[in-house]
Amino acid sequence: MNAVEIQNLTQRYGAMTVLERLNLTLGEGEVLGLFGHNGAGKTTTMKLILGLLNATEGQVRVLGREPNDPQVRRTLGYLPENVTFYGQLSGRETLRHFARLKDAAPGQTDQLLEQVGLSHAADRRVRTYSKGMRQRLGLAQALLGEPRLLLLDEPTVGLDPVATEDLYSLIDGLRQQGCSVILCSHVLPGVERHIDRGAILAGGRLQAVGTLTSLRHEAALPERIRVSGVVDRESWMQRWNAAGHGATPLGSDGIEVVARGDQKLDLLRQLLAGEKLTDIEIHQPSLTDLYRHYMDKANGVPA
Repeated sequence: MNAVEIQNLTQRYGAMTVLERLNLTLGEGEVLGLFGHNGAGKTTTMKLILGLLNATEGQVRVLGREPNDPQVRRTLGYLPENVTFYGQLSGRETLRHFARLKDAAPGQTDQLLEQVGLSHAADRRVRTYSKGMRQRLGLAQALLGEPRLLLLDEPTVGLDPVATEDLYSLIDGLRQQGCSVILCSHVLPGVERHIDRGAILAGGRLQAVGTLTSLRHEAALPERIRVSGVVDRESWMQRWNAAGHGATPLGSDGIEVVARGDQKLDLLRQLLAGEKLTDIEIHQPSLTDLYRHYMDKANGVPA
């Protein structure tokens, strides 16, 4: 059974269509990255999964049931993009309040505060928390009750690089425990190592969905080869630019060259036969490259 099944989902507000015939699944224990510009339909999709909105057309099933089923809601965790709490309560009091609402074990409160790095500030009033600390408190409340499905809307907002890596490590651990996660983020660098598949929305329509490997294959974007220790750099660059490979200088003795399809091995063979290289790096298209490609495609920008 999938954790989430979305079939032909359309959402309209009057004459405005914010989602159009969306089809998407999330497997149990899978982490899905949901990406798109502001207004692409990401938050609307999350609200439909949570049962906070009723779909205009189509169907949403969460753990085999309707999203607003009480049994389903007890198994969900949600971190909204803009998280707010009552400032006069302490972090510990806030989490205990949400634990009572969710009928979660009281002992989980201190464990989660430790897990998100807030145990040192547990008894401080929330109004004294920084944005990043409030974000971590929001994550802790989302994890109350050991959810089977976790929805995170821009979870890294306000987090420093160390806290961001801690968050991703936490998500990795939840995945290993069988928790399904939908991660919505504008910050793409660093995300790709922690998701199983990515889904890209533009204008309310799904542009692409798949593993990074399958998206790279579908997009057919070039790879970039970076080499160092090239003695006859100018000659190589003239030859490759004449052949349309797009070679550029790199450092004092390096070259970066664009390789499409099966060109990569041929270019490397040429270099290794004629040069004693000191370093070789091969860079596949990143998640940011793929996102830009599908956004351009959605906007009619020529490849």
